[in-house]
Amino acid sequence: MDSLKVGSERQHLILRRALAERVVKVKDLAAELGVHEMTIRRDIDQLAEQGLLQRIHGGARILEKTSEEVAHQLRATKHTEAKDALARAALELIEDGDVVALDASTTALALARILHARNVSAIVSGLDAANVLAASGVPFLMVGGNFHAPARSFVGAFFMDTMTRLHPDKVVFSAKAFSPDAGFTDPHLPEVGAKQTLVRAGGTVIALIDASKFERRALATIATLDQVDVLITNQAPSERVRSAVETADTTLIVTLEDQ
Repeated sequence: MDSLKVGSERQHLILRRALAERVVKVKDLAAELGVHEMTIRRDIDQLAEQGLLQRIHGGARILEKTSEEVAHQLRATKHTEAKDALARAALELIEDGDVVALDASTTALALARILHARNVSAIVSGLDAANVLAASGVPFLMVGGNFHAPARSFVGAFFMDTMTRLHPDKVVFSAKAFSPDAGFTDPHLPEVGAKQTLVRAGGTVIALIDASKFERRALATIATLDQVDVLITNQAPSERVRSAVETADTTLIVTLEDQ
């Protein structure tokens, strides 16, 4: 599969519902979205033509062979303006000559797309970032391991052992959630292990967290706030978060570009 070519936010919602429930019904979607059933059928037809859904009587189901990649690409289409703003702010912290390590998040991918603006090299674990850097001429090292399809990344013991031998100047990562108590968290344990190793390897650790992830927590902690040098977000956080950031002596950067 190449990239998602979904025509509307409504089609994104249909795909997200199919990923969560495996099977969706036309009448339920029409009632929820306030549109005619024929509109939903046309959406399903278009998604089926792309190989994203399979039509069934009265609805559609997600295709098992494409569900993980679809899930990843849908994440890449969420909060794109915020991710771009975070990436631009992170780029300001990167200097010519740096070695920059990027996790496999779609937020770090936004930085990979503009990293050619600096004379740097990179370390990556994600296929998408590798493709972007290769196309833009940024030299990079790809650290391999076990392939983790939901994030299109490499994880596991081989990855972690290799990363312990590398010492990038800057590490840029994201997480599914952040709270002062639990820190930066993620539900996918293979990704957690890889991100933990990245954080420990870096000279300067930069977290890119859009405001929708604040005051939430996922299964496992990637890093605590005091392990992160810079936290970049797109909206001013609560007083509780600001106080925790100050206590941890972490630099807070707020882009404010989507307010």
